[in-house]
Amino acid sequence: MLILHPTPVGRADDVETWVAAARGVLAERHRAGFRAAGAHEVTVVGGPPDGRSFGARLREFVAAHRPAGLVVLGSGAVPLATAADLHRFVDAAAAPARVALANNRFSADVIAVASAAALADLPDLATDNALPRWLAEVAGYAVSDLRGRWRLGFDIDGPLELVLLGRRPGLPRPPDGVAQRAVDRLGAIRAVVRDPRCEIVVAGRLSAANLAWLERSTMSRTRALIEERGFRTRAAGQRPARSSLGLVLDRDGPDALGARLEELGDAAIIDSRVLLAHRFGADERGWPPPGDRFASDLLLHERIADEWLRRLTRSAAEAPIPVALGGHSLVGPGLRLALDGRRSWT
Repeated sequence: MLILHPTPVGRADDVETWVAAARGVLAERHRAGFRAAGAHEVTVVGGPPDGRSFGARLREFVAAHRPAGLVVLGSGAVPLATAADLHRFVDAAAAPARVALANNRFSADVIAVASAAALADLPDLATDNALPRWLAEVAGYAVSDLRGRWRLGFDIDGPLELVLLGRRPGLPRPPDGVAQRAVDRLGAIRAVVRDPRCEIVVAGRLSAANLAWLERSTMSRTRALIEERGFRTRAAGQRPARSSLGLVLDRDGPDALGARLEELGDAAIIDSRVLLAHRFGADERGWPPPGDRFASDLLLHERIADEWLRRLTRSAAEAPIPVALGGHSLVGPGLRLALDGRRSWT
């Protein structure tokens, strides 16, 4: 087992510290859970980003430990996994053939790799998302996944996912007041989806399965804009990330987000990472720093240094309709948590 636990770079604010502390708790839970599931050795590697790619880190680990089989994940991955889920990954890593099991082969947060010596040839993949594709297309692995289990797609990428999880034993509470704005907007969105006269807008990397769940489980009408699924795993030479909503903001400016969304519906859930990829490129290293992105997820525009993201976030926070901003989990498996009023920090 290899658990990668990123920590903030330099001096972190209270939100970054909260997220890092929560991931640290989850890393230790994963350590204990995977050991109970039969993993022989569990290693947690922590520290701030140092410029090395995910591929380089994985090659170095395989060279040092020479595992027969390997399960690799980030410390914020699969916080809702059950003991049976963990057993599935350990059993896959112990298989005698070239097989791999991911939570989602198109965007992996956790992946088990049997015959792990093949990872010595892994290129400098930027993130774990692209590992299943390399295993299948280059290394000759039979790759399967568990994407039908929505709970395994939920990942702690930032503070909003912790808000969506709500109170969980052992997880640190948010710093005083920082989550309230997002909690209030989520509450207002829940009221909208219970009203058959209303319409909710969902934009970003929404899957067909989550769209079906949304339409089946809410009373409001749904307006969905599905785009840029898989932009993190796009191969070289493919077109750059582009967003229809991003093109509107190119024309009207980020301050227009709230007004444009009001024209489309009575509440909105927006995958802001798609807008960031449209604006700054798909490589996350060119985006505003995590502190800015985390503040945006909580609608704390006054904390954001990047002008474009600050204006976008202020427009969402002050919109005439309730708007939530976040990452893939928000418009993916997190929809079930976002629209379930039983889970809340208040």
